[in-house]
Amino acid sequence: MLEKEIISWFKKNKRDLPWRKTDTWGVLVSEFMLQQTPVNRVLPVYIEWMKRWPTPALLAKATPAQVITAWGRLGYPRRALRLHECAKVITNEYKGVIPRDESELRKLPGIGEYTAAAMVAFAFSGRSLVLDINIRRLFARIIDGVESPKLSATKDEKSRYEELIPKKDPHLWAAATMELGALVCTSQSPKCGICPVAHECTWRSLDYPKSDLIKRTQSWHGTDRQCRGTVVQALRENDVLTKAQIALLWNVPSQLEKALLTLLDDGLIESRGKNKYSLPRN
Repeated sequence: MLEKEIISWFKKNKRDLPWRKTDTWGVLVSEFMLQQTPVNRVLPVYIEWMKRWPTPALLAKATPAQVITAWGRLGYPRRALRLHECAKVITNEYKGVIPRDESELRKLPGIGEYTAAAMVAFAFSGRSLVLDINIRRLFARIIDGVESPKLSATKDEKSRYEELIPKKDPHLWAAATMELGALVCTSQSPKCGICPVAHECTWRSLDYPKSDLIKRTQSWHGTDRQCRGTVVQALRENDVLTKAQIALLWNVPSQLEKALLTLLDDGLIESRGKNKYSLPRN
């Protein structure tokens, strides 16, 4: 019953997103960008990215500096470098054709369990267990009667949710449950009044018990992440900066020093002579 109602809701309410009407490469780019980043922030960057690099071969020819710059303020710019590496492998080792098999997909740079499963479903319309946080939260409430799922999926959770995947159009089930979780069964203030399966929701029947899990809030201001992001953004806007110029960007010298070291280790910046830095050229 869940399947029919959720998929019917999805067909009427799904968002018109560009990666839902593109090729396999377009889906892969979207999956990299959507990791830990909301749709509204991804959309403008995605559209420009696909205009510039509509194939893995074209992205493979780009420099790391071009890739990091185009990534803009999506955050976690290592994803951009992994996508760049992925494009090179697809171009050079797979002749530009993205593999369809989940285990083969996981051999590509930057592709883990979730992204491989998402590619099988959304790029190839295949059967796979797609479990992002929206889907896990939806199932936790409907089936388990709890407000929030555990921080990571257990073997039992995966096994039970895999049994829900329909034989017909399994990719629609993945997309529909994700959309319902993202738009209706939201983390804060879920819209139970318009949920197509509210009458079957265990959490609702129990009068919405609060989760005993401590919710982690991601801080930003003053963090190492913000410091790193400030340096990378400055180097997007300037070809080369001296260490003295970079020192003006942040008022905690020890934190800035750490940021420079980790950015160098991650390949997100490179030294250009003594005490000078730029985005990576090759």
